[in-house]
Amino acid sequence: MDLATLKNFKQAEYEEAADGYRAVGDMADTSMAAVEQRISAGIRAELEGVAAKAALDELKELAKNFHYAQTECDLVSTALNGFAFDMGAARQHLVAAIADAEGDGCKVNQDGSVSFPAGAKPGAEKPADGGTVTGSAGGTELSDNIERQAINIHPNPNYGKAVGYANRIADALKEGADADAKWAPKLRALKADDDLKVSDRDWADAQSDTGGVREAGETYLNSTPQPPKNGSPQDNANWWKNLTPEQQEAWLAMRPEAVGALDGLPSPVRDEANRVVLAEKTGSYRTELNGMPKPPANEWTWITAGMYPAKVHTDEWMAWNRQYGDRYRELEKGLKGMDAIQARFDRTGERGLPEAYLLGFRAEGNGRAIVANGNPDTADHQAVYVPGTTSNLSGISGDISRMENVWRVADGQKNGSVSTITWLGYDAPQDIVKDSPFSHYANDGAPAYNQFLNGLDASRTVDTDPHRTAIGHSYGTTLIGSAARQGTLNADDVILAGSPGVQVPKAEQMDVPKGHVWNQEADGDFVPDIGRFGHGGTDWDGPFTIPSDERFGANQLTTDTEGHSDYWKEGTESLRNQGLVVAGKGDDAPLKPPPNPTPGVR
Repeated sequence: MDLATLKNFKQAEYEEAADGYRAVGDMADTSMAAVEQRISAGIRAELEGVAAKAALDELKELAKNFHYAQTECDLVSTALNGFAFDMGAARQHLVAAIADAEGDGCKVNQDGSVSFPAGAKPGAEKPADGGTVTGSAGGTELSDNIERQAINIHPNPNYGKAVGYANRIADALKEGADADAKWAPKLRALKADDDLKVSDRDWADAQSDTGGVREAGETYLNSTPQPPKNGSPQDNANWWKNLTPEQQEAWLAMRPEAVGALDGLPSPVRDEANRVVLAEKTGSYRTELNGMPKPPANEWTWITAGMYPAKVHTDEWMAWNRQYGDRYRELEKGLKGMDAIQARFDRTGERGLPEAYLLGFRAEGNGRAIVANGNPDTADHQAVYVPGTTSNLSGISGDISRMENVWRVADGQKNGSVSTITWLGYDAPQDIVKDSPFSHYANDGAPAYNQFLNGLDASRTVDTDPHRTAIGHSYGTTLIGSAARQGTLNADDVILAGSPGVQVPKAEQMDVPKGHVWNQEADGDFVPDIGRFGHGGTDWDGPFTIPSDERFGANQLTTDTEGHSDYWKEGTESLRNQGLVVAGKGDDAPLKPPPNPTPGVR
């Protein structure tokens, strides 16, 4: 890079261009919200039939276009700001070197060389002639030693000064050239296909773009205030509020997974960040899956083993399974969960269902998904539901539906606005026999649950405090009990359904006001009985007290469902009672009569 180009670099012009792209991205975001939350939601609420479905399909594609445009515009804006930052720093170093050189009697030439005047060292008979030197960028220990020796030997004291200024100029020019070489390919990569359809490959490419801008913009992002290390939700909230709009955009564009995971940030911000991660992961997973060989159709065959036939995998399937099977199934399971989250977005407006907020997401491992019905930052009533054993991303659809049902019942009480949240924010036990008897799954996940509940206070945007209910199912109740045992459970009510135990023997130890622990045990639910024989939620030293026991002290809500999984079945008393508690009308929920005393139990 030549001296004139860097010296005349107009940082403000690139920052203005970045602002323009950010404005376009904001308009795309607003348009996407209008399509999803107003137009599509209105159609779902009022219309049915083939025409309505066709319109919704087209609107869904339009919303994808707006989302992709927003994501790419934000990346372009951030890349331009990053480029401007790096080039601006190089220009500042160049301008400072030129000013220092000229202030010291030297002249900086257009090619970056430095001319120095005649001068004499102390004791010299006459001045040594002036000259011109060209700097070298960087340098090694050896070259620096040689340079120092040359300066010491040279008869003109101005020579050493000129060499120093020339080297600073060379360093600045190299800094500018490196910035240009770093950012140019990243900016050129930020372009879409020349069609009107946003494909999985487009989103996979967007994920690559994000990684490229993140890599190139590391210096720029590091220059901004960093998130608090191990900070509280309130610390996180303060950090975000104190960022400039440009800095917030940089974090959303380059580190959406980090922003989306921070408890305490506004729910719309976390939703925006996590939707980008969701779209990019969906695109990359589906692109990878489509590029893999499909499993052979002839998976099974029969062989004769002795006198009896046996069903076994074919050789072709076994060969495929060895090479591709694990990854293929991992991608399928991940996509099943991601499609379930997208399906919830697409149900906004159905039977009054409010907009959804994706407050947490991770595809890897068992996955993470935190999905809210309605904005918890403004809701009068919040419910945060923890699913139990076997819960993971691939099965998130049923857990999301449960909280949709609770939302409809609670909202129907007309006692204020409601937000119900499915919180899969921990690694749940995956096997009821091998995993669920152990408490470490609950103990490890409980701090994250407490942090999330505290974050709902930090992200609050209205002056009133919400009424908050913690809901747990099966092993999820064990996690809630562990959260109460380990810290402050930031809730007003607790609902426990099908609980095998909550790690404490008394309702009063659940860290909510007296009389605000509610329990449900349906006929035919075998899980509470497991707790009575020892479980990760009960005290292994006995007695094995669970929330269904009278001595625990919970309000025993009536149930009209059977088995372990139907507490949220629509139209049931079991569901209605949960909705009453969530809406702050727990006193209206009917309770079971006290059981007859059990012989031998006091």
